[in-house]
Amino acid sequence: MPLFKRTPFFLLGPPKNLDPNEKVFQVRFTKEIFRDYQEYLNRLNLYRQRVWTCKLSGKSNLTYEEALVWEQRAAEKAQQLPKELMAPVLRMIQYSTLNLTDLVNKVYSSLLLDLFEGLELHAKQDGSETACKILKVIGSGNTKLYEVGWIGQDNAVISTSVLKADDLIRKKAPASRNTLKNFIRDSTSQNCPWILHANLAKKYRISTEPPGDMMNGEGLYKGRKRLENGTTEDAQKKLKKDAKQVEPPIKYPIDDLLVKPAADDPVLSKRPPLSTEFRVPVDSVGDLLMVWDFCLSFGRLLCLSPFSLSDLENAICNKESNLILLVETHAALFHLLIKDESEYFTFLQNKKRKLKVTLVTWADYLSDFLEMMSKEEFSCKVSTVRRGHYGLVDPGLKLKILRELVDEAITTSALREKLDERIDQQQALAAAKREDIRNNRKEQKLNMEGAAENGINHTDAAQNGNGSVKGQHKGKEREDSNIFSSSKMGDGKMYLRRHHETEMEQQSLQPSPLGKDRFYNRYWFFRHEGRLFVESADSKVWGYYSTKEQLDALHGSLNIKGTRERALKRQLDKSYDKISNALEKRLKDAEHRMLLEEALLRRSTRVHAQPKEDNPSLSFLKYVNKWKRK
Repeated sequence: MPLFKRTPFFLLGPPKNLDPNEKVFQVRFTKEIFRDYQEYLNRLNLYRQRVWTCKLSGKSNLTYEEALVWEQRAAEKAQQLPKELMAPVLRMIQYSTLNLTDLVNKVYSSLLLDLFEGLELHAKQDGSETACKILKVIGSGNTKLYEVGWIGQDNAVISTSVLKADDLIRKKAPASRNTLKNFIRDSTSQNCPWILHANLAKKYRISTEPPGDMMNGEGLYKGRKRLENGTTEDAQKKLKKDAKQVEPPIKYPIDDLLVKPAADDPVLSKRPPLSTEFRVPVDSVGDLLMVWDFCLSFGRLLCLSPFSLSDLENAICNKESNLILLVETHAALFHLLIKDESEYFTFLQNKKRKLKVTLVTWADYLSDFLEMMSKEEFSCKVSTVRRGHYGLVDPGLKLKILRELVDEAITTSALREKLDERIDQQQALAAAKREDIRNNRKEQKLNMEGAAENGINHTDAAQNGNGSVKGQHKGKEREDSNIFSSSKMGDGKMYLRRHHETEMEQQSLQPSPLGKDRFYNRYWFFRHEGRLFVESADSKVWGYYSTKEQLDALHGSLNIKGTRERALKRQLDKSYDKISNALEKRLKDAEHRMLLEEALLRRSTRVHAQPKEDNPSLSFLKYVNKWKRK
């Protein structure tokens, strides 16, 4: 079985009380069965990581399935060892305490020197070398003779002779070191000492009882001396005890799912529950975030002024068909596709459409796009959109349509040029940041050398008795001047550093998650949205944290013994101030909005009418595209 980070890994048994008709989840290559989908997914994600090692060949940095393939190939190579050599080789392996390299060398040397029954080699016959096979070893010690069978066609023995060892000729070793290494690993259940699989020992009649004292001159406990008064029975008990697999000490961090609680672990806080108060379907939140972030990131290129995530969500869920926010968003994407003369442009030309999207005609352009996509889930809504009833389309489907439009927009040449430009800007900013760091180090080194030199001068002056009051004042003024100038330079460097980081963040091509927790949930933070979003491993469930208290509780619940949560905690530490400030700002804005709504409600009870145009929750109705093409 493959090794997990070079340590044994055991598969899970089937669930208890499993009903034959019960629906379960099964890992294809391990046949493990799970009732819970999340547990199945966690296990599958673990198998996909490159942390597995082939037990036979030692090849590492593999997935579990790749390690299985490597083991199968290594096992096939191990079986290339000639059958007549298996019994003597297995006898040399059983209960040997040599390390793998030394054991391979010992077996290899023995095969070169010793001759075994069944061994095929060459011998002199009538003045020429002929292939033969040892049929029987006669005698012992230095007087050994060998009955050989001369091999003819079809590998058949045609005659026999009795020869001395000097008459036998070996042209090559009967097995390579690599074959022996694979064979040893494949034939044993453990090492130190090496113990054969029970079925192999039984097949070749090899004793499974540990030797009483010594084996082939090798100590049973390498590097240790046996007790003077120890008996054979004591040695056997000690060997059996050491033969049991001892779990090596765990080196953290390790995979999060393998972390086990310990008595000296710090107390982790309870992870706060996620808020799932979305107006759009939960499985569509990813599309909502993607579309919104794309529109904000490339607003200047699209000629589409910014809007909030809440405004887009409210507009998507509204039943009105001609909301300005949605019309402008679709129109901006249509204009980009038309300008690029893409497939959509050709489709419109065949329809003989005017290439200008307006508030009146935008539904026709949208229905044409859905018709061009020719997807069943879109095709059934073409007539609804064409009749002007876009607002009746399901919010999840509206987001899928926008996602398809964004996917098409990403392929346009104008957007690719913008991406290349941002890549160049990022590289320039990164180079400027590296140059800033180099200059900072040089200045620090010069300041340290200057300070050391000043210290030497002060000492010399004190020793010579020439430290006058005037000199002391000059030295103090110089020192104060150095402190002031270094302070100013430090402030300037801090400003430059923050400026570079801000610029690089603004020029980022696409958002990336802060990290993952132990269950592979991804954590997202967007610059213009004061929430920390959490995406499930299968991307079907979303939630968010919206308060600083929740952020602190999340931070305290992460276990740094796991690789994923350790990296996530480090990233949260790095972005803590930025995220917490965004959360607090959003909370203050929400409180201010509630106060306004309460004031409007009180005023409406006096005038018996709700002034909807002033309601902050309806701000999406007042959207105006200030960057619209003239």
